[in-house]
Amino acid sequence: MKIHEYQAKEVLARYGIPVQPGKVAHTPEEAETIARELDGPVVIKAQVYVGGRGKAGGIQFGDTPEEARASAARVLGMNIKGLTVDKVLVTSKIDIKEEYYLGIVHDRKSQTPVVMVSKEGGIDIEEVAATHPEKIIKYPIDMHWGLRPFEALNIVTEAGLPTKALRPAAAILANLAKAYIGSDAQLAEINPLALTADGKVMAADAKILIDDNALYRQKEIASWSEPEDANPIEFEAKQAGLTYVKLDGDVGIIGNGAGLVMTTLDMVARSGGKPANFLDIGGGAKAEVMYKALTFVARDPQVKGILVNIFGGITRGEEVARGVIMAQGELPKGMPIVVRLSGTGAEEGRALLKDAGLDWGQDMRDSAQKIVAAINTLGK
Repeated sequence: MKIHEYQAKEVLARYGIPVQPGKVAHTPEEAETIARELDGPVVIKAQVYVGGRGKAGGIQFGDTPEEARASAARVLGMNIKGLTVDKVLVTSKIDIKEEYYLGIVHDRKSQTPVVMVSKEGGIDIEEVAATHPEKIIKYPIDMHWGLRPFEALNIVTEAGLPTKALRPAAAILANLAKAYIGSDAQLAEINPLALTADGKVMAADAKILIDDNALYRQKEIASWSEPEDANPIEFEAKQAGLTYVKLDGDVGIIGNGAGLVMTTLDMVARSGGKPANFLDIGGGAKAEVMYKALTFVARDPQVKGILVNIFGGITRGEEVARGVIMAQGELPKGMPIVVRLSGTGAEEGRALLKDAGLDWGQDMRDSAQKIVAAINTLGK
């Protein structure tokens, strides 16, 4: 479950992590009132469940309450990556001298939380990881002990933070680990961790993702849920009974069974593509379910092609093929579809697809390579 920046900062503050004072405004008038209360220059920050707010113009400034009102008027109602801004965080502006990155994420391979710290803050950590991986210090957390203060100090020292920032940054990192564990998070991130001109170290921005399976323990956080705003397609898919998760790529993926869909995502990535979603139609799906799944995936404007990967058991291949054929007329013109069928009804399904002029793959690797190649051809 995603939460907004202002909510993430509220969680961090409970664990002793310093954050800027601020409040949420839903109108320009409220933003002006909050700016008067803060009695100084402010930052107006769009509160939506996506990154890249600054690049999209969703972060504005106001040196006076009147300017804060005007900035809020510009941001409220703005569309950022398909999400409409209906509230902003009005927070005190700070004079940032240096920016760092602190993060904790669950590592599936080691099955443990891993701390990540970099001296290069304020930009996408993925960009740092791709261009300068040596600038990110990683350290696993022993869940028996948590992250101990001396470990936190060693990590920020190894990351190269300046001497005056070491101890406050180490304390913040240790408390971030407590917040991560205490809130049942899958990701807890401070970017940037700011060193101000007057020597203070604080969380200037924050992001926390909560494990959905732990929400029964996190009742207050669960009450913050805004599923229809997190991703409209995900919300509508859930209402329609589909297991759908939005990702950032352009290859739509549909399969039956969570394990098979996850493997398909990996195969597409190995073939040079970027998955746009996870969609599991489950077992025994009929043609109507496949039709509905395809039309849902195609609604994502990022999707340029769709890969359907089905291992037939109680889900029959000819039913899948009929659903794909039914959906053809509803999909964007020229959108490539590759279908891989195996198991029950696979031969009958492939025959139907061939008659409809649709492509199918010999196996999972062949199918992944075909859809990635088809999308690449569209881009030329």
